[in-house]
Amino acid sequence: MAEHLSLEAAVAAHVRDGQTLALEGFTHLIPFAAGHEIIRQGRRDLTLIRMTPDVLYDQMVGMGLVKKMIFSYVGNPGAGLLRRTRDAIENGWPQPIAYEEHSHAAMANAYEAGAAGLPCAIFRGYRGAELARVNPNIRTITCPFTHEELAAIPSNRPDVTIIHAQKADRQGNVLIEGIIGIQKEAVLAAKTAIVTVEEVVDDLRALNLSPNACVLPHWCIAAVARVPGGAHPSYTSGYYIRDNADYIAWDEISADRDRFHAWMEENVLNVTPGVFADRVAGLRSAA
Repeated sequence: MAEHLSLEAAVAAHVRDGQTLALEGFTHLIPFAAGHEIIRQGRRDLTLIRMTPDVLYDQMVGMGLVKKMIFSYVGNPGAGLLRRTRDAIENGWPQPIAYEEHSHAAMANAYEAGAAGLPCAIFRGYRGAELARVNPNIRTITCPFTHEELAAIPSNRPDVTIIHAQKADRQGNVLIEGIIGIQKEAVLAAKTAIVTVEEVVDDLRALNLSPNACVLPHWCIAAVARVPGGAHPSYTSGYYIRDNADYIAWDEISADRDRFHAWMEENVLNVTPGVFADRVAGLRSAA
């Protein structure tokens, strides 16, 4: 049975420096609160996997937590660039990061392969594309039965997957409704899974579930944390809509390093201004 913990306790118990993490959610149910708690706890040297890295990963990169990203499409959806990520890749600020780019289809297949316990994903893809020229983990194999040439990439097997969902029950079973995306596969592919939820109910079986719903059983989840609003400024279907103003504002906030510092200190770290600048100086001296 999954443990019911505070978000702070769940991150402290299961997230370690140097791990590979997947904080998944496709526009909907992005686990912002969990990502912010990881930032506050000062984790380092993380490899981040995500189908569509957006503002949350931009914040984690800009705060110096990340050594590598594995992804498909990087951007602030509908609003522009991920400027902190671009700064890290192009200028090594606040520290250099490695990256591995794939297509959406490849990432989905890599999660499915990870969920099945397979070492790689094999699929029809990348035909006519040039990503293989810059990503050595995109390879080809020949089908032993049809002799067809297929794409092959490593499976996604995160140390920890974190998602947000609508509900969990007392046992730790989790209900996801709306755009489910790749969350199910990302949880099943991980060694450990943490789920933040809008609310906890006695028993999911007592609910009238919609046809577009997924229930993750308690045995595949290590910890559940009740965090109302845990996906904001993303949205949670049935609870609140996406805060488009926040996404638009991020484009300007993230464009300037000093403004980024100040915003993160005030809104995420809740510390005295200047603390993050000291942390960046420490990162650079250590490098």
